[in-house]
Amino acid sequence: MPELLKMLGSRYPIIQGPIGMFNSPKMVAAVSEAGAYGMLALGFINDTDEVKKIVSEVKKLTDKPFGANIMLINPQNAEILKVLADADVKTVTTSVGSPKDVYPIIHGLGMKGIHVVLALSHAIAAVKAGADALVVVGSEAGGLRSRNPESSTMVLVPLVADNVDVPIVAAGGIADSRGYKAALSLGAQGVQVGTRFLASEESPASTQWKKAIVGCGDGGTDLIPALGMKVAQRIIVTPWVKEKMADPAVKNIADELEINPDKTGNYERAAFGAGQVSALIREIKPIKEIVREMVS
Repeated sequence: MPELLKMLGSRYPIIQGPIGMFNSPKMVAAVSEAGAYGMLALGFINDTDEVKKIVSEVKKLTDKPFGANIMLINPQNAEILKVLADADVKTVTTSVGSPKDVYPIIHGLGMKGIHVVLALSHAIAAVKAGADALVVVGSEAGGLRSRNPESSTMVLVPLVADNVDVPIVAAGGIADSRGYKAALSLGAQGVQVGTRFLASEESPASTQWKKAIVGCGDGGTDLIPALGMKVAQRIIVTPWVKEKMADPAVKNIADELEINPDKTGNYERAAFGAGQVSALIREIKPIKEIVREMVS
């Protein structure tokens, strides 16, 4: 059995890409029930009682393995990891920060950790810091990005595979069996999938968000500043976003975007996060069907 599958304990080496604002136990459980590895996004949660609550809700819905992502800028990670270990979570992913201080904690709790990297230098450093595996994220992926020049999945995955000796998970541009098989051919033992699961029936994303993904065409996403312009975020270029990006009077489009459109109803100004792979997604499907097609 490949080392990655041993770490995950799932039927398939497919990890749900964690999305910071979504911690839907229903979605995580649906991913795990489909044979993949469901993931909670705990990067912005500081309350361990809240972590206990959502972990418990997932466990009520599935007895299959699932994990969680922690962002290394979160000061409560040690306590959160203890909660996860007590709930028998075996493997987590780590991102946004240096992994050197957290991996002794992860291993001390008997857990495995997979660090998310966007560049070869980060991959090599993460392995030296104790990462048991890597999520290698190409430039076409959604989510948070660096502000540096980056390589695509097609380039970065084999590049990292040639330089490290731990299992690799490919991320970015994967939505169907073609991307899944390509990732394995490039040297990965599995994949992480974000946008395709975001556009699923079980996803808690708004109808408007899902429609934006399905309606996104070739070249329909772009990078904007995020987190105080320290990093970038890939979003769908809606007509409103396109207009603002072309307006020289707008210094930082992030300041103009609606942070919580579900609350305000102002979807016109919403930042619909998604990867370039949106151009391949033409319909909303149940997660079980997405996984079944991917491994077919």
